[in-house]
Formats: sequence, structure tokens, C-alpha cells
Amino acid sequence: MFPPVYVADIAEHEGQEVTLHGWLHHRASKGKLHFLKLRDGTGVVQCVVFKGNVTPEVFFEADHLPQETSITVRGLVKRDERSPLGFELDVRDLAVVARPSQEYPLGHKEHGVAFLMEQRHLWLRSQRQTVVLKVRASVIKAIRDFLDGRGFTLVDAPIFTPAACEGTSNLFEVPYFDLGKAYLTQSGQLYMEAAAMALGKVYCFGPTFRAEKSKTRRHLTEFWMVEPEVAFMDLAGDMELMEQFVSSVVQTVVEKHRAELVTVLERDVSKLENVKPPFPRITYTEAVEVLRRAGHPMTWGDDIGGDEETVLASAYDRPVMVHRYPVEMKAFYFKRDPADDKVALGCDVLAPEGYGEIIGGGQREEDLGKLEAAIAQHQLPKEAFEWYLDLRRYGTVPHAGFGMGVERCVAWICGLHHVRETIPFARMMERITP
Repeated sequence: MFPPVYVADIAEHEGQEVTLHGWLHHRASKGKLHFLKLRDGTGVVQCVVFKGNVTPEVFFEADHLPQETSITVRGLVKRDERSPLGFELDVRDLAVVARPSQEYPLGHKEHGVAFLMEQRHLWLRSQRQTVVLKVRASVIKAIRDFLDGRGFTLVDAPIFTPAACEGTSNLFEVPYFDLGKAYLTQSGQLYMEAAAMALGKVYCFGPTFRAEKSKTRRHLTEFWMVEPEVAFMDLAGDMELMEQFVSSVVQTVVEKHRAELVTVLERDVSKLENVKPPFPRITYTEAVEVLRRAGHPMTWGDDIGGDEETVLASAYDRPVMVHRYPVEMKAFYFKRDPADDKVALGCDVLAPEGYGEIIGGGQREEDLGKLEAAIAQHQLPKEAFEWYLDLRRYGTVPHAGFGMGVERCVAWICGLHHVRETIPFARMMERITP
């Protein structure tokens, strides 16, 4: 019995006989040759079945295998410059593990998005989707490596929260035993502020939930977010951390997946190679002027939506950082700019090519009295935030942080139109299956 190997490692076995386990992705025949494309999750390799190298039974079987038959193939690894891998397998034997009980619903033809989403559990097997999920895994690893390598401590934030900190309209409400209502988290930030007062530099990384009835290509109801928080950091330090973080993640992923991004996803990686510090920085006020000149009827205090984000980012070859938004547009915990009381010390990072906001964050209000006033102004229940106010009562310090959604980052890097492809099983306003 020859040792089983993965397709990704086949180059290490040139001239050797090996065993591959996988699924039949495609089949073609030409006289005394059958060409089987086998995938095993790590890659796809062509397995050539020559009539003179196998038994008549195996040769016949190889010509009648349905798509997605699970098989075990034994053969000789040979160099082939025409192959994307540079190698192919000269088959000596083949065995069927399991044959599909009916025709595979996702044949090699065009399908509509609605149908593909219903078949998401099978659509994941396509080469495009496996590449996207590999990029996603690399984005997550790059995020962790960046933060872990800079002395951050991972702290897990709760998914159930007791209070609707920013209003119930964008939170999922759930019954919670005898304690009444609880909510699925939309952010772990407040908890990270507590953790930062204990550990200095922290981050949480997990699922978050938004109950907004949004059907845009940038929104999901369940998504993953990383949220770093740093004690003794101001907005300037936060913005520097943001641009180092984004550029590190993008360059790490491009270096690892360049070939797949280009050949499978047809991504222009030259646009990603430009994502390096420093990022251009403009204030909200400057952004309004840019949009006015571009023909958008903006007035100071208006929200910058998806269309406006696209216009702003189109002027640059890398992400642009928009900072100091009007106080009314930001959550209660943002610190006001001491130089201009009308604006908050916040910053959004807008990705180029129409991908919009990928990061939002800023400096938090560390003054107890000002934070209490902000809670009252936003008409939030003070008793729900007593623990949060304790952070200002006992050793308060300037601190800042941000949040980045994994799915938007993956969509941008992969050049995808919709975030639904960036997560294994998308949860959207109109979808909760499969």
C-alpha cells in the first residue's frame, strides 16, 4: 500500500507512486485515455487513466463515474508543465468509495445566485468558493498574528448582553430564563474597554449580530468582527494602528494566495499591493466638500452612505481614513474633540474599489461626568451602564480601539460583489438556511 498524500503536497513525490483520496470534479475521455480531475480540498489534480496501465474493469469504471463520486486513486506522480500544479497522476488503480445516489445538482453550467445559496452546502465544493474560504482563513490568521505579535491578549466577549446599548432596533432580542430579556451582541467593545484596564492591549474576535433590515451587498445579520482596544491610546495612535493592521493583513494574504487570487478569482492584485502606509486622511468636513464638488447634495451633518463612500475612496489607490465625524452621528461613548466640541474623535477606514467602510473606531470618553451626560443625552438607562461607568471611577485613562468585519475585508481582497460568499453559511434578512 502506497502512502496517502494530499494534492497540495504532490510535488514532493515526483517519480513516486502515491495514493490520493478525493472527489471526482470532472471527467473527459479520448480513445484509450480517461482524464479525471480529482479534488481533495487542498487542490485539484488531473489523473490520467491509460488503458494499458490498468485492468479492463478499472478502465471501464473510470469512464462511467458521476461527478462528485468519492474515490481512491493510486498512481505515479509525473511532471507536466501544462498542469497548474506542474504535475499529474499516471493512474495504476482506482477504487470507488461512494457513488452519488442521484445526479449532482450543481453541474458544470451557470446557475442563479438564489439557487446556489439554497445549495450552499454543495456550492462550497466549487473551486471559487474553496479559494474564498481559504482566503478567509488566512485573513483570520493574519489578524491574530498581527495582534498577538504586538502583545495583545485575546479576551472573549459575551454573546448575550443585558442591555440594548444603542437602541433595540438593530439588536436581536431573546428570552433569558427568569431575568427577562437579553440581546445578541452587536459589539464586544464595552467589554474590551474593561479588559484593557486590566491587560493594557486586548482584542475580542467572534460572531456579532445586527437586526437591521438591510438588503445591501455589504450587510449580513451574522458576521465576525475583531475589536482591539488599547489603554493610554489617543485617536492619532488608534489611526496609526488601523493602517498598520489593514496593510499587514492585506499584504500577508496576497503573498500567500497570489496565484489563486489571480487565476481563480481573476483579482487584480496590483491594486492590493498598493495597500501600504501611510493612508490618506481627511476630516468629515473635508469629505463633505469633496462630495459636494462631485455633485452630491451633502450638507454638514448628513450621513456618509455607501454611494458617498465609493466616491470618496475612488480618488485614492489605497484605503482612505475619514475622521472627526459630527458627535450626533456617533455612539455615546465617543470622546468629543477638545478643539471642536461639535465633532467626535472617531475614524472610519474606507476601502477602495467601492468596498466602503471596513473599519470603524476611535477614542472613548474617559471622563466620568461627560460620559454620564452622554448616556443621559442618548436617553439610555444609566443603571445598565454602572459597571461601564466604574471603569471611569477607578483609574480612568485615555483609551481607543476599533472594529473590523471579517466579511467585508474578505470581499474586498477577493474582489467579490457581495459579502454572502465570504462566510460559509450566510445569514441575511431573507435567509437562515441551509
